[in-house]
Amino acid sequence: MEGQGFKLILLRCFILVMALPFQAPAQSTWMADNGNGTYSNPIFYEEFSDPDMIRVGDDYYLTGTTMHTMPGLPVLHSRDLVNWELLTYAIPRLDLGPEMRLEDGQDMYGQGIWAPCLRYHNGIYYIISNVNKHGTQLFTATNPAGPWSHQQMRAHLHDVTVLFDDDDKIYAVWGYNEVKMAQLTPDLMDVIPGTEQVIIPAGSGAGEGSHIYKIAGKYYITNTNYDPVCYQVCLRADKPYGPYEVRVISAEENLGEAQRLRIFNTQAGPPFPIIRYPENYVGCIPMHQGGIVQVQSGDWWGWSMLDYNSVGRVTALSPVTWEDGWPYFGLPGNLTRTPRKWVKPNTGFTSPRQAPFERNDDFDGPALKNSWQWNHAPRDDKWSLSERPGYLRLHTLPAENFWHARNSLTQRGIGPESIAAIEVETGHLQDGDVAGLALLNLPYAWVGITQSKGEKLLRFFDQQTGSQINIPLKNGTVWLQVHANFKHDWGQFSYSLDGNKFIEIGDRVELPYQLKTFQGVRYALFAFNEDGKEGGYADFNQMSVEEPRHLPLTQPIPYDSVISLTNLADSTVLVNWRNHLRPVDPNSPFTRDHASGFQVLDRGNGRIALQSVSSGGYVTVKGQAGMAEVRIEQADQGDASTFQWVDLLDGTIVLMSLYNHCYLNVDPGAGSLCSADAKGAQPDRKGGACFSWKTMK
Repeated sequence: MEGQGFKLILLRCFILVMALPFQAPAQSTWMADNGNGTYSNPIFYEEFSDPDMIRVGDDYYLTGTTMHTMPGLPVLHSRDLVNWELLTYAIPRLDLGPEMRLEDGQDMYGQGIWAPCLRYHNGIYYIISNVNKHGTQLFTATNPAGPWSHQQMRAHLHDVTVLFDDDDKIYAVWGYNEVKMAQLTPDLMDVIPGTEQVIIPAGSGAGEGSHIYKIAGKYYITNTNYDPVCYQVCLRADKPYGPYEVRVISAEENLGEAQRLRIFNTQAGPPFPIIRYPENYVGCIPMHQGGIVQVQSGDWWGWSMLDYNSVGRVTALSPVTWEDGWPYFGLPGNLTRTPRKWVKPNTGFTSPRQAPFERNDDFDGPALKNSWQWNHAPRDDKWSLSERPGYLRLHTLPAENFWHARNSLTQRGIGPESIAAIEVETGHLQDGDVAGLALLNLPYAWVGITQSKGEKLLRFFDQQTGSQINIPLKNGTVWLQVHANFKHDWGQFSYSLDGNKFIEIGDRVELPYQLKTFQGVRYALFAFNEDGKEGGYADFNQMSVEEPRHLPLTQPIPYDSVISLTNLADSTVLVNWRNHLRPVDPNSPFTRDHASGFQVLDRGNGRIALQSVSSGGYVTVKGQAGMAEVRIEQADQGDASTFQWVDLLDGTIVLMSLYNHCYLNVDPGAGSLCSADAKGAQPDRKGGACFSWKTMK
């Protein structure tokens, strides 16, 4: 009877579980909040370019460039500057001409919404943005969650920023190299005649992408340069029209990344001429084009973007240090350099960890998940979530190729690595139809199903090489997948006939960053007809995006463990040598008696102290933090004995000293003693500040 009773309980539990609605597992995705009081840059490991931010009371709002994708102009909200939610898109659809609909052989790749300015004044939220070939657009709302109204300004102001001054005058600033200012009419629709002036003459060190503020009676304009490398400057004056001084406030911070593959001439291909850079060339990677905001505690914070190779332009958050009346990105002792990992802003609010975008979509809802954007304005009568509930149906429209295919549905690629997969039912394709999964880039690549003379083929196509692989297909359902590695700029396509076993198809495709779309690589679902007619349709189901490396901390900090530290520049091991920290050969006699062992002590907020096993002393930074000024002190010296543990997302680390906010480092191959004056990590990890670690038995 006991056995029967137990079986009855199991049966009841099984019935109860089966009666519950199915819930997909929560997606493991990149979140900047480390959950321990710190955050890691970038804030979003996906494209969020030309960001602009405002604070209204206890709330922060953020928007950015969306180019030709629709809906456009995302409006994000946060209470802590680290965790953000997407409230809405200010532009559900922008349709100002045939190029926005991919009609008449026209497109607006690389056009559309550029460098928006977000402002709030007297109960109204404003977004002002250039739309290439269509002038400057004005969007307004009384609630940032919308609805937003749209007007076209009479003035044409490229990359504009706006200031509502205390005397009710409204100033606009725009331009590159030569920077201009003018006053706007009260409705912001036009420039007041006679008010336009050059405030920074060409050759003065200013750039573009301005953000203007009035702080303590002075006027500040943050501004970016991109040639020969990216960096950010600040312009300061006592009066709106100047004269302005120029000071560099952010430079060289690349978060350990190098510029890798670029295409500048997008007309010369395919194949397109891909420029490959030396290992440590940073180019347009360093932080640039951003602004500043004061939080409730009185602290100041900055944000800016980095051209992060194939994933696109990402947004980073930086503490701001005021010195001599200038807002420098970075911390005292290491100005102009932004930490990859730091304590969260003190806004007075603790927000739950979250990411703004939902990538996985089972297409069961009445609307698409908020990560989706159409490639140009869609034709709404040719796609549906209701014709077959639980599926996205894309009807094919005539197109020469994937690049010109209408109703391609896209979402940003997310790094450092992600795998997108989709199920496609193809039983209703007609001759000439092509449907599948693509990497939207220039060059693009895709895997999909084609139909000709009633026969279906599974096809892989790489635009750069022109290579094509065709496999006869009998099954009406196929699963398509692409693995994108945004740390090394490659993608690998695969397919499955049963949804379980995936088979790679084609070679890895290269993923350069190119200056046609000015966007990173995107995942795209597409269906078009290459015979110049409207055809059938494809049904898409269960879009998933897996992120195998979604954690900013690739390995847990080894608290309470004894570790050894090996420098990546010259493979030396750090030891306690006469109470100095010294790099030596791994086989050196100086490694004996546990001299290379250091216990990792938890100091909170992802910070550590290193206690020498051989002496019990603490690794401590002294003096100017130069050579021989990293000592082993018997007593813990507080900040001087504390380091921020910073993961570089590849298993290696840098250790930031809280003494001067610079990094522990070795002079490679010099055979000298350690210092702690490195400004950051080199992309090749060979500058002396990067270490690997392992636990010791």
